[in-house]
This record gives sequence, structure tokens and C-alpha cells, in this order.
Amino acid sequence: MTRRSVNGEGTGVNNTPQNGGHPGDTPAPKEEPDAPNGKVELRKKVTLLRGISIIIGTIIGAGIFISPKGILKNSGSVGMSLVVWIACGVLSLFGALSYAELGTSIQKSGGHYTYILEAFGPQMAFIRLWADLIAIRPAGLAVISLAFGQYILEPIFMPCGVPEIAIKLATSIGITSVMYLNSMSTSWTNRIQILLTFSKLLAIAIIIVPGLYMLFKGETKNFENAFEVSNIKLTGLPLAFYSGMYAYAGWFYLNFVTEEVENPEKTVPLAICISMAIVTFCYVLTNVAYYTVMSAEELLASQAVAVTFAGKMMGNFSVAVPVFVALSCFGSMNGCLFAFSRMFYVASREGHLPEVLSMIHVRRHTPLAAVLVLYPMTVFQLFVGDIYSLLNFMSFLRWLFIGVAVLGLIYMRYTRPDMPRPFKVPLFIPAIFSFTCFFMVFLSLYSDPVNTGIGFAISLTGIPAYYIFIVFDRRPKEFVPILLLPENEGWIIYKTCFTF
Repeated sequence: MTRRSVNGEGTGVNNTPQNGGHPGDTPAPKEEPDAPNGKVELRKKVTLLRGISIIIGTIIGAGIFISPKGILKNSGSVGMSLVVWIACGVLSLFGALSYAELGTSIQKSGGHYTYILEAFGPQMAFIRLWADLIAIRPAGLAVISLAFGQYILEPIFMPCGVPEIAIKLATSIGITSVMYLNSMSTSWTNRIQILLTFSKLLAIAIIIVPGLYMLFKGETKNFENAFEVSNIKLTGLPLAFYSGMYAYAGWFYLNFVTEEVENPEKTVPLAICISMAIVTFCYVLTNVAYYTVMSAEELLASQAVAVTFAGKMMGNFSVAVPVFVALSCFGSMNGCLFAFSRMFYVASREGHLPEVLSMIHVRRHTPLAAVLVLYPMTVFQLFVGDIYSLLNFMSFLRWLFIGVAVLGLIYMRYTRPDMPRPFKVPLFIPAIFSFTCFFMVFLSLYSDPVNTGIGFAISLTGIPAYYIFIVFDRRPKEFVPILLLPENEGWIIYKTCFTF
């Protein structure tokens, strides 16, 4: 056996009689050629292209293909809805630029959790982590996976509906495959993410190109009186902005894997800016294409906008649309799991989660336990939980804690003025964005006080949990991993030594 320390450093010595070992000792495993100094650690394998694919692949999910009508419904007119799409893209860029500064000045993985920890301390960071672990992440992953399960089977069952049990079985297979991929290889996870991102952009191009072709041919009747004042709903605009900001959510996921990014000082800001420009461009032109072919009334009545569009423009080719939607969902599942498994890894390293979650597979260099921790909770919620109600309870917390993290940027400008900041944004950018986040939280409280109050109460259970599990720490004082490393397997076996 070979013992490695908890921080991942190995002995680097073969236990053989020639170098002082005993004849019965098992030789130490061979290190991979690119292993730096024998350390077992997460490698810097996220290049600029992979970073862009993580951001675009998690932002663009099923919504733009299925139901991009929340903005139109609440804005009241075609022209105003396009203005809201553009404005939400700019506001999301403000948030992304703020996170670019945080990611380059605090070069740790973990995203929101890490920045709140650095700015406001462990208790608030733990409350965010607690809400993520018990509700937000499992429910969010289950919802994306359900969309994948439904649309991957839809071409098979057309024109009939897909049975509920078939959807859940396909969903379980999708979740399992994503978990397996993220457990086995960081490189292949990123390669698959790049492929899926290109498939999303191809699907969007299939919508944009014929739509703009019709527009340039003079099909502009649906844009007449686009800004008619009588149709604009000023009272609905806040809800329209809420829908728009939700559609752009996902720009922060690269910050969850900062430690694995090559040259983060340049890669993180560049990946964020390129990704947000591409997503905003795609979202606005996709909606222009929809409005060219469909009237506002047809779009609002459609159950799946991209399918209706394809049926009008492409005939039988519309059967391929559900497949593209399923691939888009799979890409979102893959990118999300890759990102927030690193948050659990970092939280374990900080002592806020069991130490096993900060262990790295010695041959595959993946945070195996941190990847798999969500699997039982996600599958459990998939089959027995009321996922959509849970998301309604908890969705406002996303904006609350993102606003707190960006507020932390402003706070640290004054409390830690000497912190290195390779990328620095003007203060008005985080100020406007944090105000937007808190406004959306207020809007949630105003429009749905019951569900929002329940979600807030669930998150507050993190306070007693913090004192029970962290402050009054009753865990074993020592957790010493002993790694048994067969050459043909490479799996980690832990022996736990308890000292009370």
C-alpha cells in the first residue's frame, strides 16, 4: 500500500528492496506523465474554448426552444420584448464582468460560495451551501433531466404522448450517464461539452437563418406597430425582466472551476465576454426569427415554440427539433454538474462538508465523491419529490446570494484594497447588477409571498445546521485516508481512524 497525505502529495518512492523497502511491500503506483511533482490534484484542463463551452452550454437550455414567451406575455408587445431581451443581456453581462473580477482576484473554485466566504465569512457561505445541497441543485438538475427525458423520447412516440414512467426511466439514464462521464474524465467531460455546445448553436442557426431569410424577403407584418403604447404593460415589465434574467442565468458557472482554468487572469474575462456576446446575439435573433414566422398570439399559444416554427418552415424536419432540445438539455446537465461538484469539493476543503468530498481519484484526477453526492438526492426527488414546487420555493435564493456575492466585490474594494485585481471593473457595474438582483428578490416577495417565505424559511434552517455541524463539531477529529491502489483499478479505498 502507498499512503498519500490528505492534500494529495505522494511519497514518490517505490517500496522495493532496492530502495529500502521490504520484500512483501506493494510497489507504489506509477504516476501519470503529466502529474506535477507526484501530487494528486485537479488539473488545469479548462482552456478558453472549453470555458466558453461551459458558459454557453449551461446558459442555453430548453427554454429558448420551448417557451421563450414569458417576456412577451409580460412586456405586452413584440418591440418591447426585444428591448427586454437586449437589456437583460446587458445586465447579465454586468454580473458576468463582476464575477470576472472576483474570479481573477480570488483564484479559488466554488463560485458564489467562495466569494461569500471571502467577503462575509463562513456562516453566510454555509447558509448558501446548505440551500444548494438540500434543495436547489438536486431539484434544478432533476428538472433539466426531466426535459431531456421527455424530448429524447418524443420522436419515438409521435404523435402520441410520452408515458410518464418512460420519461422518468430515460431521465434516470441521462442523469446516470452524466454522473459517469464527470466521474471518469475531466477531459472527456469538456470535449463532450464542446460538442453539445456546437449542437445547440447549430439548432439555433437552423432557426435564425430561415427566419432572417423570410424577414429580408419582406415578411414584416408581425413587426408592424411593434411598440404600440396601448399594448405595453408597464406593470408587467418587472416580471418580464425577471423571466429574461432567468433565461440568461448560467454565466457564473466558469467561476465554479477557476482552479482548473488555464491562465485564469486572461481566460476567465475573455471567456465570459465572448460567451455573453454570443448568447445575447443568439437569443435576440432567435426571437426575431420567431416573430417573423409567427404572430405574437401564435407564439403565446404554442406549447413548444421551436416545434411550431419548424412545422411552418421545414415540414417533416420538425421531427429533429426535439432531438436538438434533448441534446441542449444534456449539455446543461453536463455543464452544471461539472461546475457545482467543484463547489462541494471546495466546501469540503474548507471544512463545511465531510472530508471525503474533497478527495480526488488518484488516476482519473476527478473529485469522484463530490460528483456523486447529488446522485441519490436527484433520483429521489425525481421519483417522489414535488420538484417544481421546490424550485418555486428556492428560485429567488439564487438572485439573493448572487447579489450578496457581487455586493461582496464592492465591500472588498474598501476592506481589502491591496488585493491583487488583474481584471477590474468600474464600481457602477457591480452596483447596478446587485441592485437588479435585490430588486428581483423583492419582486418575488411581492408577487408570491407564500412560496418565497417558505423558501426563505428552508434556507434559514442552515443557521442551526451551521452551529450543529460546524461550530459544535462532533465529527471525528481525524480522518486519515489510506489509499489502496491496484494497478489495474486505481480506485480509492478509505480507512478511517477515529479519535474523539
